[in-house]
Amino acid sequence: MAFSDLLQFLFAGLTSGAIYALIALGFCVVHNTMGIVNFVQVDFVSLGGMILYSALFTLGLAMPLALPVAIVGVTVAAMLVERLGLRPARSDHPLVLIFLTIGLSIMLRGLMALAWGKNRMAVPPLTSDEPLRLFGAALLPQTLWVLALTALAIVALLWFYRRTRLGLAMRAVAANPTAAAVVGLPVGRVKMLTFGLAGALGGLAGVLVTPITTLRYDVGVLLGLKGFAAAILGGFGSLPGAVLGGIGLGVLETLSAGYVSSAYKDVCAFVVLLLVLFIRPQGLLGK
Repeated sequence: MAFSDLLQFLFAGLTSGAIYALIALGFCVVHNTMGIVNFVQVDFVSLGGMILYSALFTLGLAMPLALPVAIVGVTVAAMLVERLGLRPARSDHPLVLIFLTIGLSIMLRGLMALAWGKNRMAVPPLTSDEPLRLFGAALLPQTLWVLALTALAIVALLWFYRRTRLGLAMRAVAANPTAAAVVGLPVGRVKMLTFGLAGALGGLAGVLVTPITTLRYDVGVLLGLKGFAAAILGGFGSLPGAVLGGIGLGVLETLSAGYVSSAYKDVCAFVVLLLVLFIRPQGLLGK
């Protein structure tokens, strides 16, 4: 194949990989603070796209306003999931909480199906869809938005954890929740805000990916599972690993579809997941 074809596959892989990285970061944020796998993360992606659709076509907002409205909406919904769905649990055993997130995921998916229906919908791109030409390959403006906003979110997340009081509190709760409570940190509130942060990352992934693919109440399930695979590939709980795993998985998936067969595109992520679990279960950057 020509160099332009390879470049086209790389652009597509970076776009998918950026989405997987955002979802993987959401998994890692909750895991680092609460020690669980939050399977509701997959539905935060769908919910972001659904709220964006309603903000655009029901409320009549312009895209620059609809996008933050969608992200804030998912953030609030994520905090409600933690406050009303997980915190009342009589057990704080991680396995119990993981099963709760699975049940809450099914419930949230059902609520979205009732609210928006089961038909496929479409959301316009953030800006014009006139492609740019680079060395013979077509580069969509939406791809540039995905890469730019993902990079901005990663930088903001790292700054948040290292420079803000709330970020330091989240790190303290992740290190030792009992000691954090003893010194006066509001552990329950920190966990709720952690879920909100994960929801914001999932919502951002949703509003960025829905203009590229069709929108449906369960569109986040497959994307979320690939984000989960990316988190494991990078090292579950490692934020740099989530980014590396997401980008690597997206590029590998696209190259396998282009040079082998598109029928194996979705299989690739889970084959990689199994190989990592067999050979290096701690992931690329995991300890």
